Amino acid sequence: MHITQQTGLVLEGGGMRGVFTSGVLDAFMKHEVYFPYVVAVSAGACNGLSYMSRQPRRARWSNIDMLQKYGYISLRSLIQNGSIFDPKILYERFPKEFIPFDAAAYERNPATFEVVTTNCLTGRAMYFSERHDMDRLTQIVKASSSLPFVAQITEVDGIPMLDGGIVDSIPIVRSIDTGHHDNVVVLTHNRGYRSSEPDFKIPKFIYGKYPRLRVVLSHLTEEYNKQLELVERMEDWGEVIVIRPQRTLEVGRITHDVDKLERLYEEGFSLGEAFIATNLDVNV
Repeated sequence: MHITQQTGLVLEGGGMRGVFTSGVLDAFMKHEVYFPYVVAVSAGACNGLSYMSRQPRRARWSNIDMLQKYGYISLRSLIQNGSIFDPKILYERFPKEFIPFDAAAYERNPATFEVVTTNCLTGRAMYFSERHDMDRLTQIVKASSSLPFVAQITEVDGIPMLDGGIVDSIPIVRSIDTGHHDNVVVLTHNRGYRSSEPDFKIPKFIYGKYPRLRVVLSHLTEEYNKQLELVERMEDWGEVIVIRPQRTLEVGRITHDVDKLERLYEEGFSLGEAFIATNLDVNV
């Protein structure tokens, strides 16, 4: 394939499974493989930031080294901060202190970077692109990564938002609708995976001010499985190229085991290089 202005890169979320995506993106950066349009959700958006700012291994350090050093996933954080992922470490200290985000490089990047959130008022997806206001960009990515039930609602432009994966976990349709008919999709589950978590009606005492959010949360598993089926059909028809884990997954959304995370990162890096060698005119 040839990467043109009509080529899109779609990044799924998945919590700590996103370490696979960070490996794929580091392989892309190693070989200077860049896409003109990237649309990302949740952990995919967090990892996508370092890809857009051209900072190799930055996302890996966040997902593995920083987790090991600071233990930013904890019930303590959920009780103290309202989020199981410590927001101060992830959205303040990391981008400004530990490995500062290269805002200048991000602004110079001509590619479009869209981040998916869920509007709690409408129960629909919103797609944001922010090039200059880094505080707003941080809020957008934080909102996209705010998992329901274990993270606080995050406001963007005064609108309450949660994780974009609630309503558009694999935004391939968004990429096509914006004119990108050739797509590479990075998933964080093996082919054939379907969520077995039961859907249930969300009671009114949860997100009581947001009835439309409760409706979409009540169909979360059903909609996610439909998107997985769509991507697999498109892959079988030769309409998209999918990069996904091949080994049996041993990493979940909030996995703490750094050895398992390291193995998944290395698999992502290896499969990223395999994609380049197979599909692009690049020597690996």
